[in-house]
Amino acid sequence: MKKVLIAALATTLVASPIVAAAPAEAQVRQTHQTVRYKPNGTVVVKKQTVRQAPARVNYRAKWYKGQRFNRAEARNYRQINDWRQYRSRRLYAPPRGYQWVQSGNDAVLVAVASGLIGAVLGGAFN
Repeated sequence: MKKVLIAALATTLVASPIVAAAPAEAQVRQTHQTVRYKPNGTVVVKKQTVRQAPARVNYRAKWYKGQRFNRAEARNYRQINDWRQYRSRRLYAPPRGYQWVQSGNDAVLVAVASGLIGAVLGGAFN
């Protein structure tokens, strides 16, 4: 009796990750079926399965405070000359010697002389 219980417990432990992974995989797949009718009476059925990547939930900024800002690594780099237009995006007046820069979706406060990053507002331009 003891061996049967241990075997059942081991089977449950092995099968539980497989059962739990099945619904998550089902959400990612989409199947499209196209049916075409030809004049001669034949029916063409085309099935297409598409896998979609899961949506990113947490946004992580590429830049960090204290890091040196490199324009070559920046995506969609542009300087923000008038920070007042972006007050709704949490931008504030840069201190003397600093300027705001947009890199992708991030707003980065960069020192003009040294290129060191003073602040990062991740996802400010989403």
